[in-house]
Amino acid sequence: MINTTLCYVRRGEEYLMLHRIKKKNDLNQDKWIGIGGKFEDKESPEDCLLREALEETGLTLTSYRYRGLVTFVSDQWPTEYMHLFTADQFTGTLKDCDEGVLEWLPYHRLLEIPHWEGDAIFLELIHNDDTPFFSLKLRYEGDHLAEAVLNGTHLKGGPQL
Repeated sequence: MINTTLCYVRRGEEYLMLHRIKKKNDLNQDKWIGIGGKFEDKESPEDCLLREALEETGLTLTSYRYRGLVTFVSDQWPTEYMHLFTADQFTGTLKDCDEGVLEWLPYHRLLEIPHWEGDAIFLELIHNDDTPFFSLKLRYEGDHLAEAVLNGTHLKGGPQL
């Protein structure tokens, strides 16, 4: 099991997105995602969020919200518990990222660019500021989303036998 954070930094109607094109053997190769990464020893989700944001972007997040827990299950990768955040205030200057290219994109473009199929579910949830904390399970077979379960309710696929 792996614990990670993922954060979507918002500036008005734009989100800071990372086009993963620089890292070797990247399971997110050529996908557009938020910023974040793996927990280090003794880190809380918030510790990991703030460290990864600073390392990847040069920004210090000053206002952020823990939005949900996304459980990724795959037939190719270990199970991942992704702690999902949004942030709407920060200080600092955007820097080059060694994992990809950072770009501010309007919300309506987020589903037009290469992304994981299940990302569309949580992007809609986090775009709505009124959405309460949620638990989302996404089960992939290769790159194909085979099952999606939001707060115990199946959105796609059925129970795995």
